[in-house]
Amino acid sequence: MAAEAEEAWKQYAVKGPVGPDTPAEIDDALLKIDAERAAELLTYLATYDLVFPGSARRGRTHARRAAERVVRLLGYEAAWYTNITDLSPGARAWNPVTRHTFDGVVAGTGGSFSVVLLQVGED
Repeated sequence: MAAEAEEAWKQYAVKGPVGPDTPAEIDDALLKIDAERAAELLTYLATYDLVFPGSARRGRTHARRAAERVVRLLGYEAAWYTNITDLSPGARAWNPVTRHTFDGVVAGTGGSFSVVLLQVGED
């Protein structure tokens, strides 16, 4: 998924940035999280922009309902992963999964389904 997004959005990336080149490097950037944290991060990525987080792109309540539904559909035993290490007020930190300056991903797999929400951006 990250490699496909990289190819599709490469014209928007700043020239010369470095990031992971292989699936193994992307895998190294991901942290395992629980379903509740997945819902929180899905809500954040659907609501706010990683580059300019001050203004909401969509209603937080709507995004939270959608995130909770996705988590329920995959099941609470699903495996969830993210590259985001901190989204506390005044801090945003992640391990890159693309060559974009900003990227955030939440991925889950449960049963025979997988879900990925990837946001990339440049300032």
